[in-house]
Amino acid sequence: MGVFTYESEVTSPIPPARLYKAFVLDADNLIPKILPHAIKSAEILEGNGGPGTIKKITFHEGYQFKFIKHKIDAIDKENYVYNYSVIEGQPLSDKIEKISYETKLVASPDGGSIFKSISKYHAKDDVEINEEQIKAGKEKASGLFKAVEGYLLANPEAYN
Repeated sequence: MGVFTYESEVTSPIPPARLYKAFVLDADNLIPKILPHAIKSAEILEGNGGPGTIKKITFHEGYQFKFIKHKIDAIDKENYVYNYSVIEGQPLSDKIEKISYETKLVASPDGGSIFKSISKYHAKDDVEINEEQIKAGKEKASGLFKAVEGYLLANPEAYN
């Protein structure tokens, strides 16, 4: 089984604590609210929100995927870390066993944040992973991040 690793960084004018509260801790409530055309619901299937918790995100009809399930691998509220793995759903295929994400928010010198992400695509057997799929996934994740950022900029009282 091969692993394809992709690293990225996105900057934001929002401080890490506020962005983490919205983008990680309250994502199940906030994201369906700000992206109702894409995400129908997010629910915990098992667990208490900590490591080992399994979540299901259901997308609206007509969206590229019906649902995904992910498992929380690590959550560190003090250091703004959130690691999880996509374990079921359409992003996985006969080529990909799972996708793991290691994310961290760090303070930027201007008072905002730097969102650092490492994505690991675990291929089944010795299958080559299509970089176009990875690029498309990265663009969707970036759009989600920017939607949360936009909400926080438009609602300066939220998540303080």
